[in-house]
Amino acid sequence: MKKQHLLSLVTAIAIAFIITSCTSPITLTSWKNQADNSKVSKVVVMALFGKLEYTEPVEQYVSAYFNSQGLKSIQALDFLNPTRKYSEADIKSKLDSLGADAILVFTYKGTDVSQNYVPSTYYAYCGGPWGYGYGYYYGWGGGISAGGYWMTTKTVNVKASLFTTAEQKTKGALWTADLTFTDPQYIDQAATQAAQQIYADWQKNQILK
Repeated sequence: MKKQHLLSLVTAIAIAFIITSCTSPITLTSWKNQADNSKVSKVVVMALFGKLEYTEPVEQYVSAYFNSQGLKSIQALDFLNPTRKYSEADIKSKLDSLGADAILVFTYKGTDVSQNYVPSTYYAYCGGPWGYGYGYYYGWGGGISAGGYWMTTKTVNVKASLFTTAEQKTKGALWTADLTFTDPQYIDQAATQAAQQIYADWQKNQILK
């Protein structure tokens, strides 16, 4: 029984850790241009991160999620050369030729690093009857002490801006958002989670056709 108490304690701690680690590490704060009632049905995803190993998967997984929800999406890398500079007119011409009515641009805004001390914690468990060979005895209470440690947190800041291709009297974004990624481990998961939150926010703001 004493071993069962210890096993239950370890299991509970493991479950708590899994639940905590699975919470969404992304927050989104958005703004919608209320003077612009444009609707989007086909969007190009462009990630301006400076490094192809970040740009390519972000465009790929964001586009893949949009397409899975019925919103037509194209990666900018599918028709733009990342080693070449394009004018705004060149990009608009390409968007028009593809039938895209909007472009979603991601820009990297830096990474914040912080350290927090997590104090030691004592996990107590109760005693109980346990047998070992010649009968049963009553075990006394005990516990496990987890020592304190320093935890480093990295927060990656990204700006997302949605521009329409239609001619407008006043230029500007239809929608923008500040995204924060806390300790991102896998870029595919982070990109997919970002796409989920962006898509939901577009639905809420009635941006989609």
